[in-house]
Amino acid sequence: MLRREMLVCLFIGLSIMNTVVVESEGQVLTKRVPAEWEPQEAIWLQWPGPWEQSYETAFARMSNVIARYQPLHILYASPRIRSGARAAIERQGGDPDHPNIRWHAVPSDNAWMRDNGPVYVLEDGALRAQNWGFDAWGGAFGAEVTFQRDYQVPVIVGKMTGLPVDTIDIVHERGNLEFNGVDTVLLNWSVIGDPRRNRDYTRARAEADLKRHFGVSKVVLIEGVPEGDLTNGHIDGIARFINSTTVVVADCTGSSKCRAVGSQTQAVFDTAAKTIKAAGFTVIRDPIEGFVEYRGNTFDTNYLNWLVGNGFAITVGFGDPRTDAAAKARLETYFPGRDIYVIEMLESWAAGGGVHCHTNDMPAVTGR
Repeated sequence: MLRREMLVCLFIGLSIMNTVVVESEGQVLTKRVPAEWEPQEAIWLQWPGPWEQSYETAFARMSNVIARYQPLHILYASPRIRSGARAAIERQGGDPDHPNIRWHAVPSDNAWMRDNGPVYVLEDGALRAQNWGFDAWGGAFGAEVTFQRDYQVPVIVGKMTGLPVDTIDIVHERGNLEFNGVDTVLLNWSVIGDPRRNRDYTRARAEADLKRHFGVSKVVLIEGVPEGDLTNGHIDGIARFINSTTVVVADCTGSSKCRAVGSQTQAVFDTAAKTIKAAGFTVIRDPIEGFVEYRGNTFDTNYLNWLVGNGFAITVGFGDPRTDAAAKARLETYFPGRDIYVIEMLESWAAGGGVHCHTNDMPAVTGR
């Protein structure tokens, strides 16, 4: 335990030393976005409403795990949703009145708080929240998917936590942001550069904006859309930092469908790996070894959509004992010293995401 704490302190120290200095209204400020594996204040999520009710079992299982380790803030849009959430948590053996679970009546449109929730930035050692534009993934899921209430969630979270909230007039989702906690943001240009989100946006402007808003000195842009990905290729299903110098990139292997000759998905993964390696990072390829059939659809077993918390990590499960166990073993090597959980959430996966997409982690501030 002492050794692990020393390593954490060393990492945070290096992060502070490498924090980028930016100018704001004549002042010199230090700014950075903490990495997901750094200490967290809490995790937030928006409990699914009636049209996403099939996610409830997975949400209850996630909630029960998270509450064992750290505070969990659950936003619910109505008393009926709160009642259903409490019952679901109890059915999965949990306690909805656990001291780590906090309930908040907050209107929302969806259960994907990773994307519409706040992005957190440390500025001169103080935590701030950012509210980026949100339009329900460029309208990719149809006009019937509303988002006006989702867009207000970061403002409400800011009021509840006492954090200042900066509005960023660029449409983007946090699921397309990977930070190493030191100097780099990794993301997919096919998302932020999507004209449905940001018309006439250029790479040069994006790089300048990202450096200014996040305090990073390096922006690594991959490009390409895996087949069937309606988000247009969020980075958290393609490539993930596991430490400040190492990125895990998906790789179609075994009996996966994306292994087929000419696969667009595999081409996206391979190109991403080359781009990230060329940027100076160590690349580990995470195998997609199989596929599952669910509700008439075929899904490759991609386990990259994990969530890292205080002392644990959770990844999506596919109900395949062989590939689920292999993924758990790999995550134990990616995040040594953390407890690893695999939670089956095919209902969520069929809609476009997993545990990382549903959750929004809030960094801790030392001394706060």
